[in-house]
Amino acid sequence: MQRGRAAVVVCSDAFAGLARAQSRGHALGELPLAQVAHPFGSLRPEAVAELAPDLADRIARTLNGTGTPSTEGDGAPSAAERIQVPADPLAMGLDFTARGWGDGLPLIAPTEDRVERMLQGTRRARSELIGCLPPRNGAATVEQVAINATMAGCLPGHLPVLLAAVEAATRPSLRLASLQTTTNPSTVAMVVSGPIVADLGFNASGNCMGPGNWTNATLGRALRLVLQNAGGGVADGLDRATHGQPAKFGLCFAEHQAASPWPSLNIERGFAPDASVVTVVGALGTWNMHSTVSDARDLVAVIGDTMQYPASSDYLHGGCPWVVLGPEHAALMATAGWDRATVRERIREASRMRAGRHRGSDLERLRSARRAELGEIDEDRLVPISVAAEDITIVVAGGPGAHSVFMPVSAHSRSVSVAVAG
Repeated sequence: MQRGRAAVVVCSDAFAGLARAQSRGHALGELPLAQVAHPFGSLRPEAVAELAPDLADRIARTLNGTGTPSTEGDGAPSAAERIQVPADPLAMGLDFTARGWGDGLPLIAPTEDRVERMLQGTRRARSELIGCLPPRNGAATVEQVAINATMAGCLPGHLPVLLAAVEAATRPSLRLASLQTTTNPSTVAMVVSGPIVADLGFNASGNCMGPGNWTNATLGRALRLVLQNAGGGVADGLDRATHGQPAKFGLCFAEHQAASPWPSLNIERGFAPDASVVTVVGALGTWNMHSTVSDARDLVAVIGDTMQYPASSDYLHGGCPWVVLGPEHAALMATAGWDRATVRERIREASRMRAGRHRGSDLERLRSARRAELGEIDEDRLVPISVAAEDITIVVAGGPGAHSVFMPVSAHSRSVSVAVAG
């Protein structure tokens, strides 16, 4: 044991594989593990007290071992490997899925000529490193992103958008390591705004979060494949989602700026009006909100009530949720004379939830996590969903109909916006 460098990873046995992969991904080698039986987080304090002496003893004994240095997954970029694949598309898809490279749906073979054609969509060098993606800390180069874009069915013009999304996903505030490994059903959603929405034919209107548009569907899927193949977020591997969600296949939609009464999202995020911008969001899902009320105050009340649910990590930690307003709901609020800032403030006020709706240890977690912000929290305290109104993102998308969407966000994750470059 080298003095000052001994280390041990403490985890439950269900997450031992993830712990080993993350230590390798950060070039720490095979760090020794001290494991406890899963599940651990729901144990009562007296049960934890009974386990603690034995665990402390095992940690002490484990620290006497030494790790093996490793460079696997150290973020060093390398050229893509060339392999022979089955000629039959179905056989190739099954083979790639078995290797952990696919998502369970048919894939397009990333042959050299197809990848070369994809790379024509950008002026960036194929060897340029976009970033390293957790939990495996894998290097995502332009070439590797292009390979995944090819497999997903993207067109060359889509590549700059995907590169921007991957770059955004590497920003620390998104907390991708958590999104890729949590038991939550989190996914990285992509929201596109600016002139490129029309240029590439994104769907910002009816069914914008669903099927039927090639650009939306392939780009959402391609981002998922990059996060899986470079980052290691493989389902039932390092991705430990208890149930997952359909949006983990890909969720990409565009802002419907023509139907919005307010400045575009890219302007609100500090970009020029003519900039095309990609925003990535650590989304836990989509929750439809159908209301035909004719008063904006009633609509905000309905939205606020819908956002309140005790199992929400947004309330536990003070989150950054999204509200995707349908054009009809946005117009109703604009008719009331409200700008986007007013809508945010009113929704934050309407969505305050009684702390007592959290039970047992969940209430204690809420009190611990938000005490510094809110002080002591009794059961009747109305807890806001976010620390500040500015943490709630309001965007307009969708087609005709009295519907909007609440998009809760994984704990501590903050959406990130990046301009699309050539």
